[in-house]
Amino acid sequence: MTQITLWRDLFGEQPRTLLENDHFTVTAFRYASGVEGLRVQNSRGHLVILPWLGQMIWDAQFDGHDLTMRNMFSQPKPAKEVVETYGCFAFHSGLLANGCPSPEDSHPLHGEMACAPMDAAWLELEGDSLRVAGRYEYVMGFGHHYEARPTVTLHQNSALFDIAMAVTNLASVAMPLQYMCHMNYAYVPGATFTQNVPEEAIALRETVPAHVIPTEQWLAFNQRLREGEATLNSLTEPHYYDPEIVFFTDRLDRYTDRPEFQMIAPDGVTFVTRFSSSELNYATRWILYNGDQQVAAFALPATCRPEGFLAARRNGTLIQLAPQETRSFTVTTGIL
Repeated sequence: MTQITLWRDLFGEQPRTLLENDHFTVTAFRYASGVEGLRVQNSRGHLVILPWLGQMIWDAQFDGHDLTMRNMFSQPKPAKEVVETYGCFAFHSGLLANGCPSPEDSHPLHGEMACAPMDAAWLELEGDSLRVAGRYEYVMGFGHHYEARPTVTLHQNSALFDIAMAVTNLASVAMPLQYMCHMNYAYVPGATFTQNVPEEAIALRETVPAHVIPTEQWLAFNQRLREGEATLNSLTEPHYYDPEIVFFTDRLDRYTDRPEFQMIAPDGVTFVTRFSSSELNYATRWILYNGDQQVAAFALPATCRPEGFLAARRNGTLIQLAPQETRSFTVTTGIL
C-alpha cells in the first residue's frame, strides 16, 4: 500500500494535482469560503471530499449524473453544525448522538461528527482502489474520549464507492454511540424505489419534529399514506413532499444480512445503497421537494432511528461502546 499524507498547506486557491496515474487523479483546492476540497476522479466520475470538515462528501458525479441533492449552498461553509453548510452529498451523523434532537435533547442536529475539525488526513493507494482516510480525536474534560476514522474508497472504472466509519472508545468508561451514514441523493422525477425487504417493513414516521411545519395538504397526504390510500414508491407527486416525508425501516436483520435499496430512474439508471444489517440495522427514507431543496434520500443506513439521543435510549437502540472497543460501519453506494 502507498500512503500519501495530506497537509492543509497543499490546499490553495489554485488547484494542485497530488496524484495521477492510469486510473485516478487527485486534486487539492480551496473554496473561496476557506474550506479545503479534494477532488478524487476515476474513469466514471468524481467525488469532492472535504478532508478537514468531518470528511464530508460535498459533491458526487458519475456517468454524467449529479448525485447530490438540490440545495441553497454554492460552496461549503466553515461550520460547527451541519445545518450551517447543508449542501453536501454525504456526511457522518453521530457519534455521541445523532438525528433530530427533541426539545429535551441537548445535542446539535445530527451530532458533533458531521462538521468535526479533522486532526489528520491522507490517501491510501492499494490494488485497484484509492482511499481517502482521516482521523479525529474527540476529547472533553470530564466527558467522553474517542477516535473516529472515516474513509471513502473509490475503485477503478466503477461508479460505486464505499463510505466507512470506525470509532474507538479511548475513555476508561463506556460511551454512547449512535451513527448514520447520511447520503443526500438528488431527487429524480419519476424514479421508483425498490429494496430486498418487505414493503410492510417500511413505516411512515408518526412524530412531527420541531423543524417540520405541517400544512393541511401535507397532513392529508400523510393520512392517506397511513391508511394505504396512497403510496410513495415513486416520485410522481412532488407537491405533496413539502414539508418532508420520512419512512423508517427497523431491525433489518429480521429480513436480510445484506440490505440493498435502489432508486431507479425512468431511463433505467439505478442508484444503489448496500450495507450489513449486523452493523447498521435501521434505515430511513427522506423525501423533500420545494423551491430551495430537493432530495430523495432513498436509504440512510443507521444504528437507530434519527430521532435523537433520548429516543434511542428509550427504544433500546443506543449502543454502549466499552472502553477500547471499536465499532466499524461500511456502506457501498453509487450507480450500478
